[in-house]
Amino acid sequence: MGLFQAPKGVPEYFGSRGQAFLSVREALSRPAMLAGYGYAELPVFEDTNLFVRGVGESTDVVSKEMYTFEDRGGRSLTLRPEGTAGVMRLVVEHGLDRGQLPVKVWYSGPFFRAERPQHGRYRQLQQVGIEAIGSDDPAIDAEVIALADEAFRSLGLTQYTLHLTSLGCAGCRPGYREVLMSFLAGLELDEATRARAAINPLRVLDDKRTELQSRLAEAPHMVDHLCDGCDAHYAAVRQSLSILGVRWSEAPALVRGLDYYTRTTFEFTHDLLGAQSGIGGGGRYDGLMESIGGAALSGIGWGIGTDRTLLACEAEGLDVGAGPLVDIFCVPIGAEAKIRLVGLAGRLRASGVRADIAYGDRGLKRAMKSADRSGAPLVIVLGDDEVHSDTAVIKHMATGEQVTIPWDSVLDVVQARVQEQASERNAR
Repeated sequence: MGLFQAPKGVPEYFGSRGQAFLSVREALSRPAMLAGYGYAELPVFEDTNLFVRGVGESTDVVSKEMYTFEDRGGRSLTLRPEGTAGVMRLVVEHGLDRGQLPVKVWYSGPFFRAERPQHGRYRQLQQVGIEAIGSDDPAIDAEVIALADEAFRSLGLTQYTLHLTSLGCAGCRPGYREVLMSFLAGLELDEATRARAAINPLRVLDDKRTELQSRLAEAPHMVDHLCDGCDAHYAAVRQSLSILGVRWSEAPALVRGLDYYTRTTFEFTHDLLGAQSGIGGGGRYDGLMESIGGAALSGIGWGIGTDRTLLACEAEGLDVGAGPLVDIFCVPIGAEAKIRLVGLAGRLRASGVRADIAYGDRGLKRAMKSADRSGAPLVIVLGDDEVHSDTAVIKHMATGEQVTIPWDSVLDVVQARVQEQASERNAR
């Protein structure tokens, strides 16, 4: 029997890349927390109809990519392919829409799509998402977009582009639909594409096939058929983005892969990622909550790919999450020394200092090799001589300098040195 392997299309993160992944996820969520978004932990699977009704049955996500199964009670359940519909269900089920508005939440975790795996396209993809529900103020559209932009900039990313457009509302979409359907009627389309157009013609514009895209070059754009209200809303969004210092590129042909988007719609792409260049995106979804049985509240949000963002950082050569896992490594030589250093490590960790110990009663040479591999800038060495004299040896690994200090002052000395090193890193 061969060794077990992770399922195809499911990336794993560990070691230095695991640290980088964690740093990316924290960077993507930090701006949202600073803006008052609270965390929501969502189910990994939901009632299948939530996604059929919320995401749209004409989308590839629902028609081709969902992992759907029947449980022991005969209920149809689906591993979540995206996060917004689940947030809407949470808000409705728990009555958050009847409290203070807007409801602002962020979430993160794995999402699942039965796609053909390739670099940057996974069957288990990791995302961070935010949603702001209950306000149609264009300023909150700008806030949501700016939070994603801030997250990318905080990681040091520079080679990304924000694509922006408006997909109109229930008032102006029907008129545009007629214009678009008339245009599509003049094209030679295969039967499946024609059927998709009958359900939602915007889905045809999202078709990535080169031969079809060339025929769609002259297709009419929604942004050119906006009603006065949508036109004014879009202008206000762009004004607020300018105030916030966010740069964008007008993208009149932009169509996101989910049916619920209205008005402000956007996508971030990265120049160095090739075919899978999208690193995140989102938009406004007026009517989504109502479609799943809730109040007629407006909302806007985004989902950013943690996997894709990490790939973008690597493509730009950014050393994200670099650095040792611990601030200090403790090397005990002898039973009494181990007892002392176990207690010291506990006190250091309680004070916020990351500390590890050379376990296993190793000799000095092997223990120091472990200390070196840990990457810790400081090492405490404690042997019988130090125990008897109530001292400890602290070694600065970068310079090789060693100092002997009283045991009673070890905690204060280590804390001070760790703070100095943190200040030096922040100053760079």
